[in-house]
Amino acid sequence: MSEQHHLIYITTENKTEAVEIGKQLVEKRLAACVNIIEHMTSFYWWAGKVEEGQETVLIAKTKASLIKELTEAVKTLHSYDCPCVVVLPIEGGNPDFLHWITTETK
Repeated sequence: MSEQHHLIYITTENKTEAVEIGKQLVEKRLAACVNIIEHMTSFYWWAGKVEEGQETVLIAKTKASLIKELTEAVKTLHSYDCPCVVVLPIEGGNPDFLHWITTETK
């Protein structure tokens, strides 16, 4: 059976933090690629009240066998006490691209 691939959705405080985390994930070959999306508005519960803030989204492309290590790396690098790191399975797509994810990660 071929390796399962996933998108990892991560929110960060700002672009600077997203770039630092993203570069580390790619350099350590925990992700084949990351995308950074700026200027997201978030509403969320924190410390008993609804908060609003601007965040930056980081989406990492990786394989199943690296999810735990990638998550731990994000938690170490991230400024939040409880960072959003959510795994979304890839159900299909360009087989060549999915193979690329496998070959460009450790």
